[in-house]
Amino acid sequence: MENWTNAKLCDVANLILGAILFLSPWLLKFDAGMVSTNAHIVGLVMAVLAIAALAAFAVWEEWLNLIVGLWALVSPWVLGFQGMTTATTVHVVIGIAVAVLAAIELWVMSQHPPRLTTHS
Repeated sequence: MENWTNAKLCDVANLILGAILFLSPWLLKFDAGMVSTNAHIVGLVMAVLAIAALAAFAVWEEWLNLIVGLWALVSPWVLGFQGMTTATTVHVVIGIAVAVLAAIELWVMSQHPPRLTTHS
């Protein structure tokens, strides 16, 4: 039960991080075409994956979270907006947080796979 609770806390954290990334162009005033579009899409994908994981956990969701988190981390350099300090910082910090949370969940699940039955 403890692993389930920790996984749900990670998913709630990912939901919040996705929402922050989605809203960040407006909140932090870096609304600049491709940069804000990237923040909106990546934030929305993070939030949707977190909601899906909260509804019914699946390992593939964590792998996608890891990929999306890594994309957020490297996107300032791939898309060429690394000179925009605020946008880069938001993408990098949230990307690292989401990727680390996904990696932790994947590691925990590999150490303690979920039981398919409630019988001992």
